[in-house]
Amino acid sequence: MAEPNIVLTLRRKRDELESLIISYEQTLAATRCDLTHVNATLAIFEASGEMHQAASMGIQRIFRYREITKLCMAALESAGAPLDTRELAIAVIRAKGLDERDALLRKAVASHVIHAVKGQEKRRRIAKAGKRNGVCVWRIL
Repeated sequence: MAEPNIVLTLRRKRDELESLIISYEQTLAATRCDLTHVNATLAIFEASGEMHQAASMGIQRIFRYREITKLCMAALESAGAPLDTRELAIAVIRAKGLDERDALLRKAVASHVIHAVKGQEKRRRIAKAGKRNGVCVWRIL
């Protein structure tokens, strides 16, 4: 028995709408990609010397030679108590006026802080005061 004309028409319409949805989804994905690129380019041009995009530009460009060491020593002196590596990294980020909520930046700065304080440890300016939550605690000698 042949299907009613209305069923055939509805199936054709359904297929047409499904293909339109697929087309719109592909266009939407491409547009989202374009928007991402425009936002990234806009962020580059809006930077104007500020350091709010620091994590994407490389840690070496943010800090001058031995600046992390100086900031760590200043943080230890001003705290008056031993600080762990994470606290030193946050102190360095705050001193530089960067976004301390940025986890990638905190991790990168913490890595550089470790190298800076180990150098100061070799020069006998600071020493390890133990560990706290799996992180080294540093004190001034």
